[in-house]
Amino acid sequence: MKFGGTSVGSPEMIKKTAEIISGIDESKVVVVSAMSGITNLLIRAARKAEAGDKAYKDDFEEIVSKENFTMKSLFGKELPAVSDLLSLLENLLDSIYMLGELTNRALDAVQSFGERMNIHVVSEELKRHSIKSLPVEASKFLITNEEFGNAFPNFKLSKGRAGKLFSRYFKERITPVVTGFIGATPDGKITTLGRGGSDFSATIIGNLLDAREVWIWTDVDGVMSADPRIVKNARSLRNISYNEASELSYFGAKVIHPKALLPVIDKKIPVRILNTFNPSFSGTLITEREEGKGFVKAITRIKDISLINVNGKGMLGVPGIAARVFSAAAETHSNVLMISQSSSEQNICFAAKAEDAAKLILRLKKEFEEEMKEGVIESIGEEKKDAIVSAVGAGIKSFPGISGKVFSILGRNGINVSAIAQGSSEYNVSFVVKERLSEKAMNVLHTELGLDNSDFKGRKIVNLFQFGVGSVGSALYRLIEEKKADIEKKSGVRIQYVGIARSSGY
Repeated sequence: MKFGGTSVGSPEMIKKTAEIISGIDESKVVVVSAMSGITNLLIRAARKAEAGDKAYKDDFEEIVSKENFTMKSLFGKELPAVSDLLSLLENLLDSIYMLGELTNRALDAVQSFGERMNIHVVSEELKRHSIKSLPVEASKFLITNEEFGNAFPNFKLSKGRAGKLFSRYFKERITPVVTGFIGATPDGKITTLGRGGSDFSATIIGNLLDAREVWIWTDVDGVMSADPRIVKNARSLRNISYNEASELSYFGAKVIHPKALLPVIDKKIPVRILNTFNPSFSGTLITEREEGKGFVKAITRIKDISLINVNGKGMLGVPGIAARVFSAAAETHSNVLMISQSSSEQNICFAAKAEDAAKLILRLKKEFEEEMKEGVIESIGEEKKDAIVSAVGAGIKSFPGISGKVFSILGRNGINVSAIAQGSSEYNVSFVVKERLSEKAMNVLHTELGLDNSDFKGRKIVNLFQFGVGSVGSALYRLIEEKKADIEKKSGVRIQYVGIARSSGY
């Protein structure tokens, strides 16, 4: 059971989390994130210390204040283990300030303190709910490579250590509370699994212990058909497949970490997304099973995108252009999110995060300096303030008409598409639109593709506003009301009245 930052972000939520855990009567491992906001404060303090800015002490004091407030609210006292960790953190920040240097290894060590402190708080609260519990730092058993900031687990080395450690806990009916987000190299250096890596920690542990299920507790009702802040009638998906969940997380859905499903797929361990604020809701179950094949199930968006174009008639038939473009992207550590190339080979366009665009274009112009002089490449440019919108669902590439329907809907609603990509994975159709139109795109697709229905039938909704309800109008109204169930069953069109007007009012 993994609990994210908002689920353990305040004394009230830590109590609620403990209540949820106490209601599960089987062997379990609890994985916790840092309290919400702590990791950002840790990074900010470390960066200020590196820059020689004494204000890092203010950030440290804010961390101390938040941790102490939580402990005193819950227990009426400070926990010695947390106080010791705060002293260690202060010494580490002072060292970074003195040296004026922050290595990736040191940054990982700083970031680890949020989770390392929180396991003691959550474990102590569990004891107050009559649960035998111990705080456990994942660095004791989760062995990773040395890629600080984005480490990957060594499952073979970790499995033996985890099995030995946890079998003792389960035998003694102890519920371990484990740090999410962190691991350690074979020689004990602390590493982190990347931002949002507590999900990854939970599924890694699920793999190592052959768990029955992995439960990710978050602050929404499972995986949604769209971001509910943008699409008001977005609904929870009861079941989706591993592949669909991976596509959704990659293309902007923030419910689960993109790497988190890798450890559970081979062992077919189900993952359940649940809501700490609504614990009675069944959430979303992620398994290998693909239901509703051939229908779009969710619409996602990635904002702050720049579309970068490399154009030139002289590119036709010149080998290696694309390879050099993406080598430049790799050298500048720019993440390419989507690629589109015309069959004439006169244009390569790709989407990257806006924050990476300037350095990437500079590197591309340097890479193709000679080709631009000779006219082989005519321009390297950027289209700003774009967004990637994706329609995700199992097998949609194999079913005729899905892509046509998507772009027909966009066209009817006056939304211009700048670039399109549909991969061989058969799980998504992605396209680039202006960011200001992306919310409209999500809403019209969600409605017209029938995503607010729960049966994956892709039913289209037609909203009616009827002017006139005299004898003819009333008869029409009654006829539609009587027949609309049959119409939906036969044609897949759901008719719903949204308004009626007559001369005296509406």
